[in-house]
Amino acid sequence: MKRSNVQRLRDALEDDIINGRREPGERLDPEALCRDFEVSRTPVREAIQQLVASGLVTVTPKKGTFVAQVGLHQLVEMFEVMAELEGMCGRLAARRISEEELRALREAMARCVAAARAGDTDEYYYENEGFHHAIYAASHNGFLMEEARQLKQRLKPYRRLQLQVRKRMSRSLAEHREILAAIEHGDAERAERLLREHVVIQGERFSDFVSSVRRFGAQLNAV
Repeated sequence: MKRSNVQRLRDALEDDIINGRREPGERLDPEALCRDFEVSRTPVREAIQQLVASGLVTVTPKKGTFVAQVGLHQLVEMFEVMAELEGMCGRLAARRISEEELRALREAMARCVAAARAGDTDEYYYENEGFHHAIYAASHNGFLMEEARQLKQRLKPYRRLQLQVRKRMSRSLAEHREILAAIEHGDAERAERLLREHVVIQGERFSDFVSSVRRFGAQLNAV
């Protein structure tokens, strides 16, 4: 999948912020970003808007755009809520999914498999998004779907980062297979449990997550 200039710029800035190459409070200069990434102001503006939505940057009128302070405790709480929303989507999808939606979910799964085989974590993330969005749509609950999408967008940088942990992509794919099977069989309780466990950060995954964001340094000290 060829990513747009907006996606390419946003992903690069996400990586810089999460890995400490751009520190909390640092100002983002739109003109410099245009030069560095050889893009016009429109992709820069759109990428910044998406970063604001995910909580990674803030915009202060008449002052500019700055890298935000994000606390680890808040991130973990957001993942807890995301897990519950995903679980609810899975439960409803197992009960309500149509044959056409099930076909779309299987196709999304096939694209996840292809991305995993290619070993491309970013590509896998975007195909993974398609898999989850197919489940949201199959829940047939518009309000739930919108809430899940909004929170998922805020957590996007950290979910991308998780996939860079060794073997996490292959484990994610295995979890997808189980989720798909539960939905195919109409097992609502199992689909709910599997999706909740797929998203929530606990046990070893919590340790991996803390390790992945340790470069947030100053932000973690503020928690």
